[in-house]
Amino acid sequence: MKIFALPDIAKIQAILFDMDSTLYTHDEYARTQIDLPIMRLAQLQGKTFEQMSGEIAEYRKNWAAEHKGQAISLGNIFLSFGISIKENVRWREELYQPEKYLGEDIKLRAALEPLASRFTLAVVTNNPVSITERTLAVLGVNELFHAIIGLDTCGVSKPHIEPFMRASILCGAVPENCVSVGDRYDIDIALPLELGMGGVLVDGVEDVYRLPELLA
Repeated sequence: MKIFALPDIAKIQAILFDMDSTLYTHDEYARTQIDLPIMRLAQLQGKTFEQMSGEIAEYRKNWAAEHKGQAISLGNIFLSFGISIKENVRWREELYQPEKYLGEDIKLRAALEPLASRFTLAVVTNNPVSITERTLAVLGVNELFHAIIGLDTCGVSKPHIEPFMRASILCGAVPENCVSVGDRYDIDIALPLELGMGGVLVDGVEDVYRLPELLA
């Protein structure tokens, strides 16, 4: 866990969580969320999975070189390959199966319950709202979250100002009194810091278990 900034604890109103590889850690499921859309894109373009993966890897490399080493989301990469956000959402809803990989996480619930009693919790994710709802349900923590801002909520992929601002509004908080928690600095943390939010970079759900202690 790495803390980049935190508001005064007494002023924190909302915590905005990334979903995947933040509220759960599952390497195989995380891999399928990359591989399955690439496989479908490859089929659409008449290429092999290996060819398509190579092109996307090259795109990531070139984009990072042109943007001071920053990362880019898969959704934004797909835009450059002619796949709209709306189509991307449809693919993810058809392909992703959180129930196949995940289960109830008692330790996660034990960490989130005291946070939910003090702060408004939201999820800001590049996955569709429906997939996020299913993921939270299988983890056993869905009712602890006040809002879900997904790829289909604003029609843009993180990092983008709109999902984070929408989350703060739905949580009834100003950005300066929000904390963004996620596993990717360029996607989940950098922009919230620019908006005046706190930022906590985690290596996975094990770090989320420690948040009540951090925010005590």
